Amino acid sequence: MKTIHLLALLLIESLSLNSCTEKEASPVAQADPALQKGAQVSPEEEVKRGEYLVHILGCNDCHSPKIMTEKGPAPDPKRLRSGHPADEQLAPIADKGILKGYALFNMSLTAAVGPWGTNYAANLTPDDTGIGSWTLEQFGKALREGKWKGMDGNRLLNPPMPWQNYVGMSDDDLSAIFAYLKSIPAVKNVVPAPVPPAG
Repeated sequence: MKTIHLLALLLIESLSLNSCTEKEASPVAQADPALQKGAQVSPEEEVKRGEYLVHILGCNDCHSPKIMTEKGPAPDPKRLRSGHPADEQLAPIADKGILKGYALFNMSLTAAVGPWGTNYAANLTPDDTGIGSWTLEQFGKALREGKWKGMDGNRLLNPPMPWQNYVGMSDDDLSAIFAYLKSIPAVKNVVPAPVPPAG
C-alpha cells in the first residue's frame, strides 16, 4: 500500500513539474535574446539576427548573381545581394508566345520575364545604387506595402518579389534585416529599369 501511495505522489510531482516547465520559454528563445519579445539586443546581435533572416528568407536566390560551382549555381561572394548586373544582357526569347503561359528566369535568377514584363532584382547593398540612402521607414514600405524604393506614390514591386509574404513582418525582424543589409559590403551596380510587357 505504501508503494502505491509513493508511486502516486511521484506521479503527481512529475506532472506538476512538467506543467511548470511547459509554461517557460523554449530553450531556443532562452538562448537567442532576439527571439524574446521586448528583449533589448545589441547592434551586433541585431545584425546577426538580420543575417539569419536574410539567409532563411532566400534573398540570395534572386538578389545575388550566381557563379557555377561543382555543386551547381551558387551566389557570387563578391556580388552578394547586389541585384541583377547592369552589364548583363538577357538572352532573346525565341518563342514570345511562351510568355502567355509561363514566367521565365535568366540563369542567375536575377531577372524574370512574364505577363508583367521584364523585372530585375534590386541591389540590396548599402551603396547609393542600392539601399545606401534608404531609411528604415522606406525599407518597411518596400517590404510590407510593396512600394518601389519604399516611397508613397510609386508603383508596386513586380513579381517575383514576394512582398505580400512580408506584410505581417514584425518591427524587430524588419529592423534586423535592414541593419544587416546596411552592414554588408557596398557593391556599385545600377540595376536596369523594369520593362513593361510588349503591346
